[in-house]
Amino acid sequence: MRIGFVVNQVATEKPEYTTTRLSLAATHREHESWLMGVDDFAHERDGTVTARARTSSRKQHESLETYLEDVRGESGTEEQIRVDELDVLFMRNDPAEDAVDRPWAVTSGVLFGQLAVTRGVLVVNDPASLANATNKTYFQHFPEMARPRTLISRDLDAITSFVEELGGVAVLKPLQGSGGGGVFFVSDDESPNLRQIVESLLRDGYVVTQEQLPDAAHGDVRLFAMNGAPLQRDGAYAAFRRVNDTPDPRSNMHVGGRAEPVEVTDDMLALAELARAKLVADGMFLVGLDIVGDKLMEINVFSPGGLGSAQRVSGVDFADVVIEALERKVGFRRRNGGRISNIRLATL
Repeated sequence: MRIGFVVNQVATEKPEYTTTRLSLAATHREHESWLMGVDDFAHERDGTVTARARTSSRKQHESLETYLEDVRGESGTEEQIRVDELDVLFMRNDPAEDAVDRPWAVTSGVLFGQLAVTRGVLVVNDPASLANATNKTYFQHFPEMARPRTLISRDLDAITSFVEELGGVAVLKPLQGSGGGGVFFVSDDESPNLRQIVESLLRDGYVVTQEQLPDAAHGDVRLFAMNGAPLQRDGAYAAFRRVNDTPDPRSNMHVGGRAEPVEVTDDMLALAELARAKLVADGMFLVGLDIVGDKLMEINVFSPGGLGSAQRVSGVDFADVVIEALERKVGFRRRNGGRISNIRLATL
């Protein structure tokens, strides 16, 4: 199997990233694995789609660090590959990371992903659906009972009124963004500054205002879903609790959060089941469900991270399971002569 992983930029990838872990798993399973950035594609004059991509020179590596060093170093291989010669193109770039410094790159990945689909390549997650998920309004299409009370608006008075309705306690964040960037937690203590906080967020567009759930004090749970169902292996779920012992109330890993083991409860599985139908319908192969108490707080469909954290707390390697699922999909396509649509095959 030839598989390409699309990232923001190959040069900025890190060993601990989930993409690196998945690419190494594919390499260890004797597949040809390539890394490419959203700025590495080209639509050539003859109509072909190519990408400047890098791959490892070896099939076995001692660690994620040595693998990434090999891919990016002199011993690695860089080629202008034809995308239509890939079996799978795995979209793993985060548009929010490019929104400020490289706004042209925000949609570049999904656009070239859509071109790859027309060339018969299996693209996951389905790029047509990803195009509809470049901001947090996508989350509002999931069942209301699974979501916290939310207002999306650019009306300062409407936002402050909604915060008052929530008892003066709320979470405010930009409509576009990820990783906890631009997130404010307001309470009665911050109420004198509420209008200034909202005005600051309004400079970047729409503001998402959400109720703050009491269970958020205990962090949140990242639960991976694959093919619409919770990802598991040998009875263990790909999940962990993110907590932050610093004064920062966000639990995202890059702002001081840490991973702890978590028991996946029936309530969590019920939330995953509520999300399943739309995830399957949209061809969302691998996503991250962020859960607080009895609510879904977010669904990361672009580049859900933390597969390594799930492995550390459970002792189970989930990356292999993901690559195995892609192997089965490629087999389905070969046996059916391409008669299964990309959006269907993505979650089959």
